[in-house]
Amino acid sequence: MYLSLVIPAYNEAERIGDTLVHAAEYFSEQGYEAEIIVVDDGSIDGTAGVVRRIQASSPIPIRLDSLPENRGKGDAVRVGMLHLAAGRFRFYYDADGSTPIEEVGRCRPLFEDEADIIIGSRSLPGSVIRQRQAWYRENMGRCYNLIEKALGITSYPDTQCGFKGFTAQAAGLCFSRQTVRRFSFDAELLYIAAKHGLRILELPVKWANSPKSKVNPVSDAARMFFDLVAIRWKDLRRRYD
Repeated sequence: MYLSLVIPAYNEAERIGDTLVHAAEYFSEQGYEAEIIVVDDGSIDGTAGVVRRIQASSPIPIRLDSLPENRGKGDAVRVGMLHLAAGRFRFYYDADGSTPIEEVGRCRPLFEDEADIIIGSRSLPGSVIRQRQAWYRENMGRCYNLIEKALGITSYPDTQCGFKGFTAQAAGLCFSRQTVRRFSFDAELLYIAAKHGLRILELPVKWANSPKSKVNPVSDAARMFFDLVAIRWKDLRRRYD
């Protein structure tokens, strides 16, 4: 298996269908073997049923793993990337398809240039934002990035874009040490990667905001802050060695 695409999904019945169809069609036209893995994070809206219907006619393998309860996006991604994916290169990707799947094709030369991890960025020259977030969400993201830098977690200007690729070796190293189950897991993975000297490259991507974001600007923002503090505390206790 050359490439695995892991899609975490929580109550995504309305959005994941088009994303799966488009991704499957794209990979069926490439010259390598690919698979799509959907990790249903305890959905109660029929997400699994939508995935099963598309499985039946998909031109490439689509696997579905349903968690018994909602554990958080980070845990769903970890299960897919660490325990289910078989690809030499492994991407995780948002169920709303906010980043076009075609951006995967731009990563191949970067991996061949010995990148261990590629992170999509909406903040670099060359990024194309087709539909912006609401002003308060953009400001929340900026504040979050400032906190990341202040705590010494990471200096990347965009850690939350749901488009990231790992070599199989990098995925094994990072996801086996991951502890954060919800939205700060991206920052933790990048912290682990940097600590172990992995080569991380940023890729400016096309991106369009989906209005049905799962992030609560109050409760999730507070939890994300405490998760960042906890990352430093865990490192002091040698959790990431």
